[in-house]
Amino acid sequence: MRVSYSDGYFVPLPEGHPFPMAKFPALHRILLREGLIGNGDRAEPSPAGREVLRLVHTDRYLDELRTGLERGAERRLGLPWSEALERRSRLAVGGTVLAARMALEDGIAANLAGGTHHAYPDHGEGFCVLNDVAVAIRLLRGEGLLDRALVIDLDVHQGNGTAAVFAGDPRTFTLSFHGQRNYPFQKEASSLDVGLPDGTGDDDYLERLTAALPAVFLAARPDLIVYLAGVDPVAGDRYGRLALSRGGLHRRDRAVLRAARASGAALLLVMSGGYAASPEETADLHAVAHREARRVYGGAA
Repeated sequence: MRVSYSDGYFVPLPEGHPFPMAKFPALHRILLREGLIGNGDRAEPSPAGREVLRLVHTDRYLDELRTGLERGAERRLGLPWSEALERRSRLAVGGTVLAARMALEDGIAANLAGGTHHAYPDHGEGFCVLNDVAVAIRLLRGEGLLDRALVIDLDVHQGNGTAAVFAGDPRTFTLSFHGQRNYPFQKEASSLDVGLPDGTGDDDYLERLTAALPAVFLAARPDLIVYLAGVDPVAGDRYGRLALSRGGLHRRDRAVLRAARASGAALLLVMSGGYAASPEETADLHAVAHREARRVYGGAA
């Protein structure tokens, strides 16, 4: 499976900051070590330019990102603004666009970043600066490379920014499985929202997911599926409050990947959130989706 990755996905954050920036290079190392990707499978993205970002984001917000966010906007984002962070965010968007193109060519591809689903057109929040998934869908649709898209968002936090961007868009189906009482506390309306109580474990989670997927695929009829394979529903996650086991995470990713392959649509895998005890442990959980992709797609992955 080809992947988008750049060493520029990592930028330093202040000591003790809760966002696990080191998970991005750690995931790249794990996939290489396990032979899930080879050096020839890595594609280097370029930072998304302003005209591409304007497909989703406002000029005012892009200007603020370029020159520096005010303190209130920084607090809402949860990350300290810097020129390096702005470039890194554009690079991650470029990575999702590149991986989407590769997915349409190969049937499956991944960005080893992305899934920043809390970013709205006019602001960022929840560690999400720019909405890479929304930009990629709008860009490729504008180029005539896809018509219908399905966003399967299994991060523990509702994909509020993505839901807001595609509200009223009949060609983009947004599915969000999330903790009902978790952030964001003011939720948007996805095409289908499944809010889960705190402490939801493997069996309840998988039962609800496998029950929902057939109707979702029937309604969405996608050319491209974007899978936000967040690992923060796993028990012990700092911000998760759900209780999936590692085995449950494997079952979850396998169910989504099997449904995606059976649909015949291209699949784009992006990371989304995860806040385990260390960046390395978080990256190892993110690698589960890649291990299951090898199992489900075989040589195609």
